[in-house]
Amino acid sequence: MNAGFWTRQGLVPHLRWGFVALTLFMVGDGIEAGFLSPYLAERGFGTGQSSLLWSVYGLVVAVAAWLSGALAEAFGPRRVMLAGFTLWVVFEVVFLFALARGDFPLMLAGFGVRGLGYPLFAYGFLVWVAMDTPGAVLGKAVGWYWFFSVLGLGVLGSYYAGAVIPLIGEFATLASSLAFIAAGGLMVLLLVKGRRKESADLRGSLRSMLGAFTVVAERPRVGIGGVVRVINTLSFYAFVVFMTTHMVREVGLSTSEWQTVWGTMLLVNVLANILFGYIGDRFGRVRTVAWFGGLLCAITVPALYYVPKLAGPNFWAVLAVGVVWGAALSAFVPLSAIMPSLAPHRVGSAVAILNLGAGVSQFAGPVVAGLVAPIGVEGTVWVISACYVVGIGLTYLLKEPSANLLDARLKERIAP
Repeated sequence: MNAGFWTRQGLVPHLRWGFVALTLFMVGDGIEAGFLSPYLAERGFGTGQSSLLWSVYGLVVAVAAWLSGALAEAFGPRRVMLAGFTLWVVFEVVFLFALARGDFPLMLAGFGVRGLGYPLFAYGFLVWVAMDTPGAVLGKAVGWYWFFSVLGLGVLGSYYAGAVIPLIGEFATLASSLAFIAAGGLMVLLLVKGRRKESADLRGSLRSMLGAFTVVAERPRVGIGGVVRVINTLSFYAFVVFMTTHMVREVGLSTSEWQTVWGTMLLVNVLANILFGYIGDRFGRVRTVAWFGGLLCAITVPALYYVPKLAGPNFWAVLAVGVVWGAALSAFVPLSAIMPSLAPHRVGSAVAILNLGAGVSQFAGPVVAGLVAPIGVEGTVWVISACYVVGIGLTYLLKEPSANLLDARLKERIAP
């Protein structure tokens, strides 16, 4: 297949290895997600210490996610990705050393600073994709981006950990993540080349950094897009906190049944990332986000409460709703193509706001889940559903320039 075919699919030739590198890196980053907390408990660390470790990590990730777009625009995506790779490797070694010694303060420092690495690498590549992909197929490109990202982080990383822990144990499994990270980093270093030379002009770099703060004032719709991104995964991060307990203790599903629903939803979400990238480019990105994403989420969030209430602990009924909900979350994928189009002169800054929205969502979801205590699960799902309805209206404020105009502007940015 020639280069033109791949470009029409949103995979520009010089970035194709970058998607492979992203997958490998995210496998390494996601290995620990399912077992680190219980492993720390086995090692004698308390629940409060584990919570503090993840809280510090999440805060650093949120800040780095925001800054990654501005840094990539200022210093070039490739440099930022390699900086993220270096930080991840160095501070993972620090964390493993501290874990072996049982030194919690050093663990906290190592794990926290390591949180800079993943956003710089992953979101730095998202900026690269936004900069170098023609606007007409950018929706497909970001669909592929999220497919490979979630495939590595949520699917392959979990399956790998589950397979090797019984063979080599938790600590060795944690250490093996370095092999995946190294493979991804070396691939970017040796195989992924930019279409333009990355400059390191200090004045221009500082101006680009400042753009991460000023782009919302210059282009208010970028800020609106950031709010829509917060709403996108609000239900996901809220459900992580309370839905498992509700489904097992109140609905009556077994833990294995609910885990099957959750895992299947995640698998559908991965596959639908590609689908909605194509749908967005074909039928309109704003319409796709608003109706396939906002409306379906507004319907399926309360449905996850009412369907089992009406049908009882019916595994297949809950699975059907969960699959539609997982696909609906993916319908927000075109937002990653809409945001650069709202500020084509500040692509990195626009993506920085998008990433900030993702970080805020990760914090806002558990906050919304805190409503379960005063108003119950039923009231909480309606609050979340209402947020998606608001998101539909906000999405229609995001009017894109034509693909041809965007292509021209992007070509000006990436011309050698």
